[in-house]
Amino acid sequence: MRQILQNLKNGETTVREVPAPGVRPGHLLVRTQASLVSVGTERMLIDFGRANLIDKARQQPAKVRQVMDKMRADGVGPTLEAVRAKLDTEIPLGYSNAGVIVAVGAGVPDFRVGDRVVSNGPHAEVVVVPHRLCARIPDEVTADQAAWTVLGAIGLQGLRLAEPTLGETFAVVGLGPIGLLCVQLLRASGCAVVAVDLDAGRCELARGFGAQVVCVGAGEDPVEGALAATDGRGVDGVLLTLSTKSDEPVKQAATMCRKRGRIVLVGVTGLKLERSDFYRKELSFQVSCSYGPGRYDDDYELRGHDYPLPYVRWTEQRNFEAVLELMAAGRVQVDGLVTHREPIERAAALYEKIGQGEAVLGALLTYPAPEQLPDEQLLAREVATGGTTARASRRDGLGVLGAGNFATRMLVPILARGPLKMQTVVDFEGRAAAALARKHGFSRSCTDPDRLFEDERIGAVLVATRHDSHAGYVTRALETGRAVYVEKPLALSHGELDQVQAAFEAAEAPLVSVGFNRHFAPQTEQMRELLAPIREPKTMVMTVNAGVSPADSWVHHPEVGGGRIIGEGCHFVELLRSLAGAPITGWTVASVGRQGGLEVTDDKTTFTLTFADGSIGTVHYFGNGSKAFPKERLEVFVGGRVLQLDDFKTLRGWGWSGFRKTSLRRQDKGHRASLDAFARAALKGGAPPIPFGVLMEVSRATVDIAALARDGGGGPG
Repeated sequence: MRQILQNLKNGETTVREVPAPGVRPGHLLVRTQASLVSVGTERMLIDFGRANLIDKARQQPAKVRQVMDKMRADGVGPTLEAVRAKLDTEIPLGYSNAGVIVAVGAGVPDFRVGDRVVSNGPHAEVVVVPHRLCARIPDEVTADQAAWTVLGAIGLQGLRLAEPTLGETFAVVGLGPIGLLCVQLLRASGCAVVAVDLDAGRCELARGFGAQVVCVGAGEDPVEGALAATDGRGVDGVLLTLSTKSDEPVKQAATMCRKRGRIVLVGVTGLKLERSDFYRKELSFQVSCSYGPGRYDDDYELRGHDYPLPYVRWTEQRNFEAVLELMAAGRVQVDGLVTHREPIERAAALYEKIGQGEAVLGALLTYPAPEQLPDEQLLAREVATGGTTARASRRDGLGVLGAGNFATRMLVPILARGPLKMQTVVDFEGRAAAALARKHGFSRSCTDPDRLFEDERIGAVLVATRHDSHAGYVTRALETGRAVYVEKPLALSHGELDQVQAAFEAAEAPLVSVGFNRHFAPQTEQMRELLAPIREPKTMVMTVNAGVSPADSWVHHPEVGGGRIIGEGCHFVELLRSLAGAPITGWTVASVGRQGGLEVTDDKTTFTLTFADGSIGTVHYFGNGSKAFPKERLEVFVGGRVLQLDDFKTLRGWGWSGFRKTSLRRQDKGHRASLDAFARAALKGGAPPIPFGVLMEVSRATVDIAALARDGGGGPG
C-alpha cells in the first residue's frame, strides 16, 4: 500500500510503498476512500522540516533543554548521534480519514466489515485505528464530506468549552477550515457570528454561512467590527482558530469581549497575556485539546474503555458522531470549502504547493477503488526492499521484530555491520519496518510476524518490541529452532518465565541472549578482572538517576510495560550478580509509598541483594531526580579497596596496586560487545554470552523485586 511520509530532516514529502497493517484487538482495519489535508498543521511540519538545525532548535526550546541535559550526562558525541537519528526519520502525515472497514479486531462489538467510518487515521491507502477513534458515516454523507469530520470535531470541542447559548454572539478569528466549520457550528447552535480574517474570499464564505464579516485585509478593524455587531456591548465569546506567533489576537479578543466573556484558543497564538485585559472584565481563557475528552488517554483510545455517557456526555467519538449528524442534516456544509483534489500518487506535488505558500483551503486526497486495486493486492503485508541479502542461505539470516527508536538507532546498526545477513524487519507500523529495511539493506519488510517465523533463511531473531510481547516471541523463536536476542526484559511474570524455560529445555542447542549490555561494557570487564583475585565478600552500591517518567506511560502499565524495575532495573540486578560472581540468595525492597495522594510507581525504590558468597549489593533506582545529574554510578568496596564507575566512561580505583584510573573518550555501555557476542554464538555455536540459568535467576529475582516495590517494599525475598 501507499502512505504519505515526511522527512523531519529536510521536510521532503514522499509517497512510499509500505506493508499494509494488520488488524489488532480493539482496532478496525479501514480501506481509505478519502482523506483531508489539515493545511495549517501540515504546513507547520513542512516548514519545520525545511528549517536548518538552529531554526529547528529555536522552534523547540523544551527539546533543546533535553538535548543539553543528555549532553551533560552522555557526552557530545552520543547526543549528536541521537539528535541526527531522531531527525533522520519519516513521520506519517494526516489525521482526517474516511473509508470502509475491511477487518474488525477482537473485542470490538459495534462495527462490522463493510461499514463506512471516519477516523483520525493518516494519509494511507489502509489504516488500522482504535475503534474509539472511529464513527459510522450516515448514508446521506459522502466519503469526501466525511473526511472533514475530525477537523469539525476539533472546532466542536472548542465550542463546548465556550458553552455558547441560544442568542449569544461569538467572534471566530481565523477562517481556515476549522474556523469556517466553527462559524457553521455556532450558527447551528442559534448564535450570531462575527467572522474575522485577512482573506476576502474566506470572509465571503463565512458570509454565505450567515456570519457578519470583518476583513482585516481590507483595512477593517476586528474590535470595532465586533463592537458594532453587538451595539457596543461586546461579544459573549471568542474562538481563536488561527495560527500565528503574534500575541495581538488574544489582546484583541479580550478587548472585543463583554464583561465575563469567554475566550477559547483552538489554534495557535502567542500567549503573552496582559493581566489588565482580563482582570477588569473577569474574562475566562481556555485552550481546547483536540477532539475532546478521551484524547491522549490510552485507556480510552487504545484499550477501548469508554467514559460513561451520563457523566461525560461528549467524548471525542461522540463529537465525531455529532459532526456527522449535522452534515447529514445539511447544517454543516463542506463541499464549497474544497479548493484542491488530488489522487494519493500526486500528493507530493500538492504538498509542494502548500510549502510554497499557495492558497489552499480544503485539500482532499482520493484513493483507488476496489475495482482499480483489489483488496488482496492492497492488503499485502510484505514489501520487497531490494536489499543485498536476498541470497541469505539457510539459517544465516537475521529477522528483526520491532522497528522502534532503540532498535533503529542502536541495535540494528550494530548487527548490520556483523556476520549475520539482514533478511526481514517486522513492525506493526509498516512505514517504520520499511524505513529500517531500506536503511540497512534488509531483503524485505512486513507487518506480519508469521512471515518471519516461516522464513527458513532466518536463523537468528532480534526481539525489540514492547515488553508484553517478549516472552511469546522468545518462546516461538526457540520452538522454531532459532537463536534469539531479546532486548530486556525477558518476561514480565513468573508464568511467562516458566513458558520460556519450558521452550528452552525442549529446544535443540538453544541460544537465548538478553540485552544486559552493561555486563559487556569494557569497564565492567576491567572491574571483573580487578576483583577476580579477591575472595572476600563485596559491598556494592549502584545509584541510578533514572529520570522522570510520566505516571501514565505505558512503561508503568503492569500488563504492558511491567514497570521500570522490570523494564530497566533488571540491568543492575544482572550487573551486580556479574560482579559478585555468585548466585542471588535474597533481597529486601523499600519504595516511596502512597503519600500525599500520589500513585505508587516503582521508580523510586531501593533494593538490596544478598549473594551466596556473602556479598551484598544495593541499587538506588530513582526517577525523581534532575536529568542534568549523571545517570549511573557504581561503587564497589572490598578488602580495603574501592572501585568507582561513573556513567560507563570513567573508572577510578583507590587502594589498588598499579591501577588508579581509566577514562574512555566516549561512553561505552557494552551494546556492541553484547550483540557481537550473540552473533558469533548464533553462527558458530559454543557457550552463550551469559548462561541461560543466570538469565532466569536474574529475571525471576527482578519480577519479585518489582512486585514488592509496587506494594511499597518488603522482604526478605
